[in-house]
Amino acid sequence: MHKLEEYLNFHELSEIHPSDIAKILKQLDDKEFVDALKLVPKDLIGDVALALPDRYFDDVVENLSVDELSHAVTELESDDQVDFMNELGEVDENIASEVFDTLDEEDKQEITRLQTYDEDEAGAYMQLEVFTAGKEEVVHDVIKRFGELRKAKTIENIQNLFIVEEGNKLRFTVGLDDLLVFDFDKTLFENIQQSEDSFEPKKAEDREDIRDVVHYFEEYDLSVMPIVNAYGVLVGRITSDDIYDIINEQATEQMYNLAGVDDEAEDDDEVLKAGKKRASWLSINLFTAIFASIVIGLFSNTIESMVALAVLMPIVASMGGNAGTQSLTVVVRQLALGDISQGDAMRIIKKEVIISLMNGVFFAIIMGAVAAIWFNMNMLGVVIALSMLINLLAAGFFGAAIPLFLKRMDIDPAIGSTVILTTVTDVVGFFSFLALATYILL
Repeated sequence: MHKLEEYLNFHELSEIHPSDIAKILKQLDDKEFVDALKLVPKDLIGDVALALPDRYFDDVVENLSVDELSHAVTELESDDQVDFMNELGEVDENIASEVFDTLDEEDKQEITRLQTYDEDEAGAYMQLEVFTAGKEEVVHDVIKRFGELRKAKTIENIQNLFIVEEGNKLRFTVGLDDLLVFDFDKTLFENIQQSEDSFEPKKAEDREDIRDVVHYFEEYDLSVMPIVNAYGVLVGRITSDDIYDIINEQATEQMYNLAGVDDEAEDDDEVLKAGKKRASWLSINLFTAIFASIVIGLFSNTIESMVALAVLMPIVASMGGNAGTQSLTVVVRQLALGDISQGDAMRIIKKEVIISLMNGVFFAIIMGAVAAIWFNMNMLGVVIALSMLINLLAAGFFGAAIPLFLKRMDIDPAIGSTVILTTVTDVVGFFSFLALATYILL
């Protein structure tokens, strides 16, 4: 019996989570995947498709009819509907258009509305399904209405009641646990007036940068945040599960950018596309490597006269590169988390320089002693010790300064930082070592 069939037979449909099905599907080969896909309950196929890595989406589209894809979309929440339709459009625009035409008018309007937002705006990630009530509604009536909506599965994953005024303007946010301790015979506003708690909503605007919204969730430990337009009108909500996805995407993108790799290209199965993206960064790296070699070439006579320099030279550059990468990684990550304010630049640079100075002195003494004993030349030990100290100081300074400068220029600090830093540490390391050797030893 098939793995997925065994799983479906063992569990009640109500207990199955789409992620559990996706995990099983990822373990199967192509033929098994197609067979197993037919066993997935139609109400869950949309969630399962979104839980799978992007490369599986083509197979899902190829093995489902337009009607099945349309049904999958209707079972999703509004934000997931947009994600599904966007991915479908990337696979086949004609099929996406056919599926869109089969949807009811309400779904069409919601999808079209959410697609008007840019991918860095909060509105692009919000759900339009919200539970609202007027402030003059009686609590008992609100709870009864909520129960009816839940039974009808009109709303899901509700943690908060959003209380609105005339024109659907957001006024208060009440958690469902607070709602249950209200006086059921009084209005929402009367209960709020009598309560010592604050129900002022933590909210964000639909055109606000999604990165700021992520920080709000982290700072205030939120599970959901209402989204309003420029006039304070409630237009949707963003839930913590969406925020987790965004944080994961941002972390992945940052890691890839630091390595000079494009995250979208790497998620694709097209080898040529990913190869081209990597080649662009490798081309830049080749140019910087040539530049470092030119610096070495300036001291070719010095290297020819003392072979020990060629042996020790890579150590200086390597130590500087690694120390710089440590500083760079720390600063880039802190910038991404919002832990560094605009006035923090000098503090961060000072901290990294001091750490580099401490490590520079420590490793300079060790490497200086090793080189002196190894080649029986005390002054050679002095040369490499001074060079290592200089390069580690440069690594700490530029490892902190480069991402801070890029951030100030409104450029993603992760993009290009590694290439720039590697060039600096190689050039400073080679130049300082060979220049000091030329003037001290020869």
